[in-house]
Amino acid sequence: MSEGNGFHARRSLREWLFDLFAEEPADRNALMDVLRDAAARQIMDAEALNIIFGALQVSDMRARDIMVPRAQLVTLRVDQPLEEFLPVIIESQHSRYPVIGDELDDVRGILHAKDLLPLVLRGPDPDFDIKDYIRSATVIPESKRLNILLQDFRNARNHMAIVVDEYGHVSGIVTIEDVLEQIVGDIEDEHDVDDENFIKQMDANTFTVKAATPVDEFNEYFGLALDEEAFDTVGGLVLKAFGHLPARGETIDMEGLRFRVMSADSRRVRLLQVRRLA
Repeated sequence: MSEGNGFHARRSLREWLFDLFAEEPADRNALMDVLRDAAARQIMDAEALNIIFGALQVSDMRARDIMVPRAQLVTLRVDQPLEEFLPVIIESQHSRYPVIGDELDDVRGILHAKDLLPLVLRGPDPDFDIKDYIRSATVIPESKRLNILLQDFRNARNHMAIVVDEYGHVSGIVTIEDVLEQIVGDIEDEHDVDDENFIKQMDANTFTVKAATPVDEFNEYFGLALDEEAFDTVGGLVLKAFGHLPARGETIDMEGLRFRVMSADSRRVRLLQVRRLA
């Protein structure tokens, strides 16, 4: 019996591969339809399908779409004494920190919190200078594509980049974890300690919102009264409004806000851009 089932599974796989290559998909949407069909027939695991979808979408996304914006950065000053910035590190619990000069646009480097561990063993160092511990910072434009950025992270064995706008001003930071989340889904790390990270303000009228954001928190943030009884998350509310599973780039307007799908897999919306309408 098991041999028969195995033969049937192999035969189904051969048939699916024949169908796939007998008529080449005309575009990405057609390719996704073929992959969805494979998952529906249990030839491919649903989670594997979602990872493929995420990887395909990453090539269309840019650093500006997922960065931690300027207003939310936790930075250290290059002239701060150890006893002054250690409480900042302990409270924020991040692993890496941009080190700046007199202003945010003057980035001197990146401090890895782990590099300070030897000080715990040796005790206070009267000659401590943060410049002896910082590493060079990788600087990228807002328009950097995420697939290229991920490759750069891997080649340089680097996990954080400073994002700058066309004028060279710091816009935010992006980490390798931020990029990987677009492929495999949310990764619980130091950037997910509190619920504030559900919503990131990118500029005066533009926000990046995780689809998993509770509707009540979204209402409180934007001063709205969206239905909190029918929907637990913003993603569910948006799916209902669309009436179908939207593709990346689709938009819909509600309550004076424009919701744009930034990332979605085969079953759900992951990330939204929300913009206040004039």
